Amino acid sequence: MEDYFVQLKHVTKIFPGIVANDDISIDIKKGEIYALLGENGAGKSTLMSILFGLYEPDGGQIFIKGKEVSITSPLMANKLNIGMVHQHFKLVSDQTVTENIILGAEPLKKKFGFINSIDIGRANKEVSELSKKYNLEVNPTDLIKDIPVSTRQRVEILKMLYRNAELLIFDEPTAVLAPQEVISLLDIIKSLRDNGKTIILITHKLDEIKQVSDRCAILCKGKLIDILNVKDASIQQMANLMVGRELEMKTDRKAIHKGKVVLDVEHLSYKDKEGVIRINDVSFKIHEGEVLSIAGVSGNGQVEIADAIANMIKATSGKIALNGKSIDHLSIRERAEAGLAYIPEDRQNVGLILDFPLYENLLLKEYFREPYCSKHGILNFNEFKKQSDELIKMFDIRSSEGCETTVRSMSGGNQQKAIVAREIALNSSLIIFVQPTRGLDVGAIDNIHFKINELREQGKAILLISLELDEVMALSDTILVLYSGKVQTIKEAKALSKNQVGEYMMGVHNNA
Repeated sequence: MEDYFVQLKHVTKIFPGIVANDDISIDIKKGEIYALLGENGAGKSTLMSILFGLYEPDGGQIFIKGKEVSITSPLMANKLNIGMVHQHFKLVSDQTVTENIILGAEPLKKKFGFINSIDIGRANKEVSELSKKYNLEVNPTDLIKDIPVSTRQRVEILKMLYRNAELLIFDEPTAVLAPQEVISLLDIIKSLRDNGKTIILITHKLDEIKQVSDRCAILCKGKLIDILNVKDASIQQMANLMVGRELEMKTDRKAIHKGKVVLDVEHLSYKDKEGVIRINDVSFKIHEGEVLSIAGVSGNGQVEIADAIANMIKATSGKIALNGKSIDHLSIRERAEAGLAYIPEDRQNVGLILDFPLYENLLLKEYFREPYCSKHGILNFNEFKKQSDELIKMFDIRSSEGCETTVRSMSGGNQQKAIVAREIALNSSLIIFVQPTRGLDVGAIDNIHFKINELREQGKAILLISLELDEVMALSDTILVLYSGKVQTIKEAKALSKNQVGEYMMGVHNNA
């Protein structure tokens, strides 16, 4: 008999209107890296949430090391040496990095010789040492609300490593990491496996699965489709099984002539509240029918540029013009009305109102216009739902109750599709995409890339900010590379190789 760490037998989970997991059985060997594949909403995260105690199954059994268990809470999962890094962060924004990592496992010391108190100094030191050991460096005393998305992801990973879990569940762990950070994390995952840990990896990045996984299970609409030995399966085969069709894994781009300047950014600079320069004298233009991508290692100012253009943050200096007119004095809504659409990096905190239904989220930027609102300010929810149903169909947004679905209950990938659908539907002259394919499956990524190329052919100006170098190279007409907030180069994409872009991103390119 195989030495299995975890066995799921006939696991079923039903939510209102949808069977999330339908009679799924998988066996995961001790000391292997086991990948879960499937489209957004296929049931991968639900299945792992059951294993971690966030949900209780409606049917089936769970065995840990051959013993049947009932996992009713994450605390019980932790006692069974199961840890999970979630796709959507489970962090307390007003607490420090260390306070989040040690929550529920705080080191104690005696105060006045007999009163237990948290030894925060020791905890800060342990977190610092742990972060350096795994190349996931963080500042232990930073507040979560003050750190970027990529650093919050590191905190989630460190929470699990701090507890020395034997079974480690990674749900989209590399979704917000830069290419160099991804390589480091994959090395960490392999070293954990080599040291006897059992890993379950949920990711849409098939090349990562090929690099590290031993076996993979493929889910589709809640059902188990196949289990493959990764070394014997091609990326194309896995992609086709995921989406249930032959997938063309190549971006087809037409040669088009650029039109007039749509966005003109001159000498843009920004200092954060601590006086750190995040954007340092950045200038560029984007024309009609042009995709300009900003590449850079996470945290080098590219997201701040997008936020400054959209007025999410106030630039310290510089000028921004849209279609030949200054927008420096305009509010966020006025910039949207002037022709700016914005897909943000942080979909949950910035892009959506999670407790609103899908139809309200899809019309957040148009609800005040006819036919959605009368001249007397009365909202027409029938028109909301009519437009929402069209967008749901057009962008393949999967939800249990259609446009009535509460957005919080949707998978991360389908939340992202909702934001992309809303912003593209605005028909703006400038569309800013920040990490547009983060957390999306290979089929959805293919659709988003198709949409970006379609918008380009329609004459839209597109600003793309992505940590995925392959995505940048495939979609760009022009590439601007940032390092420490300063432009390293701005050239036509065809004049740059992937290696050259990577060197500029690290600030080590030799221009000679």
